[in-house]
Amino acid sequence: MTVLFVNACLRGEDSRTLELCREYLEGVDYTEVTLGDLKLDPFYGESVAYRAQLEKAGVFDDSVFDLAKQFAEAEEIVIGAPYWDLSFPAALKVYIEHVSVCEITFHYTEDARCEGLCAAKRLTYITTAGGSLTGANFGYEYLCGIAAMFGIPETRMVAAECMDVVGADHEAAMDQARAQIAKLRSE
Repeated sequence: MTVLFVNACLRGEDSRTLELCREYLEGVDYTEVTLGDLKLDPFYGESVAYRAQLEKAGVFDDSVFDLAKQFAEAEEIVIGAPYWDLSFPAALKVYIEHVSVCEITFHYTEDARCEGLCAAKRLTYITTAGGSLTGANFGYEYLCGIAAMFGIPETRMVAAECMDVVGADHEAAMDQARAQIAKLRSE
């Protein structure tokens, strides 16, 4: 199975989210895309026009499409991102913008339906949050929408919550997330 790990843990090895991701991926052969190293730029006027021109012409051999092809071909997507500002770091949104390419990760049918083209059977999202995710887990909700758009039938999440709450049992929260990971790995 081809596993793609999208590492949006911008604090590097100091990240609790990355710690959980490494546990989930232990013993798995995977390709890692480290967003902190990529430093992708958002698409602006010229860059979006260039990409749109290539898309319209059906020319997909330009390097601007490499990340989208890699994403579309993976059989499982694992995204690790801390919970920042009610969702996740902006670097992950910019990455999604780069992989969201008509005719690579999705397309439109003749009856105007969006249809996903990705090979992945599931997307696993791993996060840690300073507080509670209850009622404001917009990052995961967004990724569920993107997964549906890309044709990925299953999304699942592992989270360690209340990691910055004074007096909370942080290790218990991590252990609970580790138990979720063990369960998912056994499926």
